[in-house]
Amino acid sequence: MKSLLVVSVLVMVFVVPTAGAWLLGRWAKAPAWIMIVFVLAGWLAVGVGGILSQRALPFLFPKTSPCYHVGTPVTQYFPPDSFCLHDDGELRTVNGSTGKFVFWTAFGTAVAMPGIALVRRRPWA
Repeated sequence: MKSLLVVSVLVMVFVVPTAGAWLLGRWAKAPAWIMIVFVLAGWLAVGVGGILSQRALPFLFPKTSPCYHVGTPVTQYFPPDSFCLHDDGELRTVNGSTGKFVFWTAFGTAVAMPGIALVRRRPWA
């Protein structure tokens, strides 16, 4: 019973949005390579954004948080970032620039793909 629940959740979270985006793109007659890039960039942005926004929070043990003994963890969901609110009132990020660069590159690619599909589909003569 538990495995059926896990499979159902995975289908609802990953397969349904991916299939919906794919079918919508095929209905709009977008090329397959644009849909592949759109789906992959979208899931990469979601995954990296989730990691960036939850990095300061302790998961299993409180001592695993980078904010342990220095302050309180603070989460920001868009743009995704995690901070430590230090005891002196200063807010410092716990994420590096590489993760933010990957997120913004994937997000920008996913946002640009529908526009590229529109330009490729419409002849501007």
